[in-house]
Amino acid sequence: MASLELGDLFQFDLRSMSPLAWLAIVCLIMYLTGAISLWGRGKRWGVGSTLLFTVGCLLWFMATGMRANAYAEELVSVLLFQQITLMVVVPPFLLMGSPGRLLLRAMPRRGLGRPVMRAALSAYRSRTAQVLLHPATVIVIAVVAFPILYFTDTLSWFLELPSGHLILLALFLVFGMIGGAPLWSLDPLPRAPSFVVRIVDVLLEIQIHAIFGLVLLRSTEPMFGWYANDPEAWGITRALDQAIAGGLIWSYGELPLIIVLIVTISKWRTSDLRQAKRREAQEDAELDAYNAYLAAKFGKEQ
Repeated sequence: MASLELGDLFQFDLRSMSPLAWLAIVCLIMYLTGAISLWGRGKRWGVGSTLLFTVGCLLWFMATGMRANAYAEELVSVLLFQQITLMVVVPPFLLMGSPGRLLLRAMPRRGLGRPVMRAALSAYRSRTAQVLLHPATVIVIAVVAFPILYFTDTLSWFLELPSGHLILLALFLVFGMIGGAPLWSLDPLPRAPSFVVRIVDVLLEIQIHAIFGLVLLRSTEPMFGWYANDPEAWGITRALDQAIAGGLIWSYGELPLIIVLIVTISKWRTSDLRQAKRREAQEDAELDAYNAYLAAKFGKEQ
């Protein structure tokens, strides 16, 4: 009987690779091609942005391309690891890499590049993009992603579908990018939420993660139909598997959200200070102008 070993989960196995892992490789190649083309033409592009996007793609590949991907349908903890990585950890790195700005700067304005640019700009200005990045949409995703998927056992319904696991992974990544865009994106967005909305979003996610993690940690019975039986081949019980998943949510899943909360509050304070300085400078200029007006008026009367 085999026992669960962390190192075994992160071994490379071509047979275990999800199509999403290949997509991560394609995205990284396209990004590096664009960055290298800018450098080759003598145009500037941040090395830091390139490193951030590269790290994001590598984490994306790690979650979907290692042997862990083959074990996600056996262990709740592995599936939760994939979800947290794709929804919470990967999006910040990809978004801070500014792939949108890179596309606009690196894509040729002639030939094939012209329709690609038009499609990208149309998507950016589309009604769909405005709806997806609306503050209400982001908050709804944060509120319903975990409760609906796990507390109603919709998770099992997905896993019973052909390619259900792949569909889940794709949804995790898409929802993570939509939810993370207002918090992390350095590209201009069609709709930028206020700092209040960002903080509400993060606080809701932190609370939901904490509640769901606690439920998993304290549950002694299988919570999901798909994972009803003990994973005997791993030498652990389903209760322990769920407890490991709960621990991952409380640690691995909460840390990025706490960082987001700190960064958002810091940015809000910096924005308020900047606005206060602008108002103070404007008031000083108006006062100086008024004093000059009074001095000129009374000077003429004398």
